[in-house]
Amino acid sequence: MSITGIQGQPLEVTVVSCSKLKDTEWISRQDPYVCVEYGSTKFRTRTCTDGGKNPVFQEKFIFPLIEGLREINVLVWNSNTLTFDDFIGSGKIQLHKVLSQGFDDSAWPLQTKSGRYAGEVKVILHYAIASQRQQKSSSSHTPSAPPYVPTATPSVPSYSTSYPPPPYHPTGSYPQVASTLSYPPPPTAYPPYPSHSSPYPPPSYPASSPYPPSSYPPPPSYPPASAYPPPAAYPPGIYPPPPY
Repeated sequence: MSITGIQGQPLEVTVVSCSKLKDTEWISRQDPYVCVEYGSTKFRTRTCTDGGKNPVFQEKFIFPLIEGLREINVLVWNSNTLTFDDFIGSGKIQLHKVLSQGFDDSAWPLQTKSGRYAGEVKVILHYAIASQRQQKSSSSHTPSAPPYVPTATPSVPSYSTSYPPPPYHPTGSYPQVASTLSYPPPPTAYPPYPSHSSPYPPPSYPASSPYPPSSYPPPPSYPPASAYPPPAAYPPGIYPPPPY
């Protein structure tokens, strides 16, 4: 994104805090403050009494941007009452990111006069015009979705058109159809049985002689006639007759 045409536009600079500062005091805690310089414009934060190595400021300043100037100088000092203030460290804040994207919340390193590490300073930069341009650019390049067209649902024929429903009866029953109109009477499948007294036909053979006559002669009567004469009676006169 082009960052030209910034002359005189406002830039918000918020000094948040410092961390890991070089300690310039031997006995008590140091009292740091921050100076911010951009072109001929300079601002100073309040003194953070007893802030030590990690003071907090949360102070915002507004600078008019200068065409072609892309960095801000920041200096951190320790406030003294009786002597001159002690220099802690300085650094440079680059403006390329905030001028192109509209926002930057980085922490920037500080150095002593000899180039040694002296801690960090946390700064929030805000350039409102770049944020607005970025939002317009993103909205103009957003592809638009095609309009939603619902697909037609194929109609399903109703079965009620081919088969009309039966007539409605308030009583909840339907008229009965005579069975004689729908089906003929069933034919007689078997002839009736004869009288229950004789379920079987009469026998064709005589009841008195279930077997044929024998061809053999009849057996002799028992006992058989003796071939010997009958025994004679006891001889008379041997025993007296019984008295009467």
